Order: sequence, then structure tokens, then C-alpha cells
Amino acid sequence: MTEKASVKRLQLSNFKLDSLLSITQAINENLSTDGLLKRYEKIIREDLGIGKVLLYSYNKSWQCILASGVKDDSYKQINVENDLFSFREITNVTAMEHCKLASFDVVIPVFHKAMPLAYVLIGDIEEERDGISPVIKHLRFFQTLTNIIIVAIENKRLYSEHLNQESIRKEMELASKMQTNLIPNPDSLPKNEFLYVAAYYQPHYEVGGDYYDCLKLNNNEYGFCIADVSGKGMSAALIMSNFQASLRALFTSKIDFSELAKRLNNIVITNTNGEKYITVFLAKYNTLLRKLTYINAGHIPPVFLSEKKEISYLKEGCTGFGMLQEIPKVTVGTIDIEPNSKLLLCTDGIVEMENDDNIEFGTSEIERYIATEENMDSAIWKIMQRLNIFKGRKPFFDDISILGIKFL
Repeated sequence: MTEKASVKRLQLSNFKLDSLLSITQAINENLSTDGLLKRYEKIIREDLGIGKVLLYSYNKSWQCILASGVKDDSYKQINVENDLFSFREITNVTAMEHCKLASFDVVIPVFHKAMPLAYVLIGDIEEERDGISPVIKHLRFFQTLTNIIIVAIENKRLYSEHLNQESIRKEMELASKMQTNLIPNPDSLPKNEFLYVAAYYQPHYEVGGDYYDCLKLNNNEYGFCIADVSGKGMSAALIMSNFQASLRALFTSKIDFSELAKRLNNIVITNTNGEKYITVFLAKYNTLLRKLTYINAGHIPPVFLSEKKEISYLKEGCTGFGMLQEIPKVTVGTIDIEPNSKLLLCTDGIVEMENDDNIEFGTSEIERYIATEENMDSAIWKIMQRLNIFKGRKPFFDDISILGIKFL
């Protein structure tokens, strides 16, 4: 080997080390993805004398993350899966075999085991006087450099996703705690000489679109509510939280149920732009008159068990809130309450739950347990136990809420 060749080889080795050091320092400095790509581009264009380069990487789909030195948009016709997947090794391309790659000279695939991480296309390579570019002689180094860049960018993306997911998880935890505070704790529900109220709540996600409530309107009257937003998750929870605040502000002993329904419907229409609706059952019980007044706004009809063990369903009311701009008619239902009568309200997450044979749970088990169980807590617990057995391997598909009332 001549002295000149030795010097050139040493210079190239030093260049490789300097390039790797530059990229490593950039990674250690936590340079942004754009910053890493700019440093990578400098090494390619300025230091290696490459006229143009395309760099493709995968993030849910194949994307061109660097296009440098290209003079038009013809490269956008390149489809990674169709045009580059066949390349498993560094390959010189010809226009005759690969017309879409005609303006490039070399394809450099970057793999991790059998999985492609990136593809690099380079073209317009500067040549020395002997007609051989040092780039061509050291494409493996170029491949290694690209691998380091791609892995660094992927690690940054994964770290960013982890931070976002952790942030979302904390927000969901906070939202779940806030919603838990909005829904009454079963232990806080009335248990006195007039009535015994029990409840159960199970959101499908961390937060849900179901809601139940029990309000003491005055010394002689109690209000009950159960509601279900169309849809699930955070959006449903936000809509329901707003509905709960509106209901508590409007639901008084003096308000007419027809007026209450119309005002709540307007609020839901305004808040959801008509894109969602809420089914609601509202009731008011007067302990002196022993009279229950109610409206059912498109909700699963609650099951009422009279003192004589007769079952009926409370259906009088109107359309669900938010279904129509204006509610055309509101029918208010009334029931005379005898001692030991029971009322069980629930959402469709129970009655529409299907088993492995696609048969719905229905209301027969609800009727059975409120008729046979003296204690309302026990009745709700056995309904849920039976539902878990009934559904078999199928997961719950919706939020579940139950509000049970025994009139004493």
C-alpha cells in the first residue's frame, strides 16, 4: 500500500469516527428529531458529497422523513412496500429495472433481524479522478450510520408516546376520581323510616356515561334519577357531568316535570349539538302522600314491585333528551306507594348484556330477585352475580348502573 493510500485510508477512518461521534453527541444532547436529521443530512450532503438522498422510516405507516437535494416531487410516487421491499441488501439500481428509482443510484435497506427499519436512496454521487467514489466503497458505514439515526429517532418517538400515555393515564385517573365524587356513594344514600336506597356502579372504562342520584328535595320529598349517555368513555363522562350539574340545579320540589324535561332537553341539545342523547328516568316521591311521580325519557323502564308482589314497568314520559330539538309531549306518570313496594332502576348495560349464544340478559332475573330478596343490597348483589355467570366469556360492553329503592 502506498503512503498516499495509507493517508487517505487514515483520513477516511478518522472521518467515520468523527461522524459517529457527532451523531452520538447529538443523541446524548437529546437533540430533536429535526436536529438529528439535519446533522445526518450534513454528513451525507456536505461531508460525503452526495447530491440527493431520501430516507424512509416506519411509524404506523411508511413515511419519507428526509428528502434532500431532490428537485421535484417525482419521488412521492415511490411506494415503499411496492418499490423497496424487494431490496434486502445494498443495491445499485438501474432505470431500466426500476423506473421510479431512475434518479437514484443506490438503495440501502436497514434491517433489525428480519424487520425493515428504514430505506435510504442516494444519488448524484461525487466521483474522484479514478472514477470511484469513496462513498461507494464504504456504503456499509453509511448503512450503520443510518441505523443509529433511525434507532435514535424511534427511541425518541417511543419515549414521547410513553410520556403521552402516562399523562393520559394520570388524567384518566383524575377524571375517574372526579366522577366517583359526582356519583353518590351507596353508603350515603337514604336509609331511614321512609325508604331504603341501594346502588351499584361499574364504568366500562375508567370513566363512564352512566349516572344515578338521590336528592332530598325537602323534609317530605326525595328525587331519584338514573341516566345513560349514548356512547362511552371520556366524551360521555363529560356530557354526563354537565347533565348532573344541570339536573341538580333544576330539580326542585316545586318544578313541574314537563317543564323540567323541556329545559333538560334544551341543555343536552346545546351541549352535544344534537350528536348525542341521554336517556333518563326521573322520579319524585312524597313520603306524606305516599305518591311517586315520574317521567321516563327514553330509558329502560324501571321494574316496580307492588306490596302485592305484582310487577309493572314505568314507561310514561317522553323521548330521550337530545333526540329532538323540542319534546312534542311529556306524559307524567303517578303511582300510589304501599309499604314494602320496591323499585329498581338500571341502565342497558345489564338488560342488553348477551351471553355466548347472543341471548340478552333481559329483566326476568331482576324481577326474580327483587321479589324474593327482602334486602335491596342483597337483591342487587345477586343480580350482578347472576349477570356475571350469564355472560360467560363475553366481556362487559357498556357501563352498568343500578339504583334500588324499597319504600317502607
